[in-house]
Amino acid sequence: MTAQVSSEASHADILQEEVLADVRNHVGHLTLNRPAGLNAINLNMVRGLAQQLQAWADDPQVYAVVLRGAGEKAFCAGGDIRSLYDSFKNGDTLHEDFFVEEYAVDLAIHHYRKPVLALMDGFVLGGGMGLVQGADLRVVTERSRLAMPEVAIGYFPDVGGSYFLPRIPGELGIYLGVTGVQIRAADALYCGLADWYLDSTKLADLDQKLDQLSWQDSPLKDLQGVLAKLAVQQLPDAPLAALRPAIDHFFALPDVRSIVEQLQQVTVANSHEWALSTANLMQTRSPLAMAVTLEMLRRGRRLPLEQCFALELHLDRQWFERGDLIEGVRALIIDKDKNPRWNPSTLHGLDASHVESFFHNFTQVAR
Repeated sequence: MTAQVSSEASHADILQEEVLADVRNHVGHLTLNRPAGLNAINLNMVRGLAQQLQAWADDPQVYAVVLRGAGEKAFCAGGDIRSLYDSFKNGDTLHEDFFVEEYAVDLAIHHYRKPVLALMDGFVLGGGMGLVQGADLRVVTERSRLAMPEVAIGYFPDVGGSYFLPRIPGELGIYLGVTGVQIRAADALYCGLADWYLDSTKLADLDQKLDQLSWQDSPLKDLQGVLAKLAVQQLPDAPLAALRPAIDHFFALPDVRSIVEQLQQVTVANSHEWALSTANLMQTRSPLAMAVTLEMLRRGRRLPLEQCFALELHLDRQWFERGDLIEGVRALIIDKDKNPRWNPSTLHGLDASHVESFFHNFTQVAR
């Protein structure tokens, strides 16, 4: 999926190459710097981010942090799945370490003591969403494409997805997680997955204003004041607003099979095309991944943030052996035959007790 880093590279070299850190006018700027790989994050980058965020949290001269991705195509297109696949196949533990440390960084951003501004320009997928959803100020542009697309490769929406997706109004988050569809800026604002819209041509203006900002109130209020001069908080005609009644109906149904079957029966003209295309899309996804995702999101709706991350780790520790991820990566990234052999292969083959077994022995972490 992305280029691999030489194992001989020092930590400092890795940080310099793949995560760029710079402080200007009391703002710490962190840039994911793998543009050729759409800034997909690997374990070295996770560790670089953790180290720098901690250093800035402890530095009284840093008032706020800005997260961005290098290039114009992506903030971050997710985790470096190929490296995780290779780790599992080779009997290594990198894939286990990656999730533990990635989630720790995501959680640290949720709890960060200084305001974090995330520039969500271009693709913001999977692991990229994990980095930005804990930020105080989430900024999208006309180039933004947001998604939790994990079910397409036989996985489930992690990195806190079990927390932030079911907290979107109605069943919109369930829809986004179970189908893996992408949304743009207007829908991101409508769903509460972003706070501000800024045209990409104004990103340089934003940087300039941050460099020249005269800090006066709280850092968060000062940053909000800068954004208020350049950005807006609502956009008209969010497509999901028109689809909301249908989504709230279908994605509240008891299981994935019921959702697909009822979508296929829609005859109402204004939602027929959407319903059919959604049903067809879902039939290409891993049945097991969708079913586990649905159950995870419904449980996550009742769990606090830390327990959502703990639940995702509980699923992670089983998924490489028992889930569809390895087959999904093989079909879509390794062999690229785009013909994954899901297990089970169809929704009719799903066993509710098998889905439930993934959640057995989950011990909720202390509040």
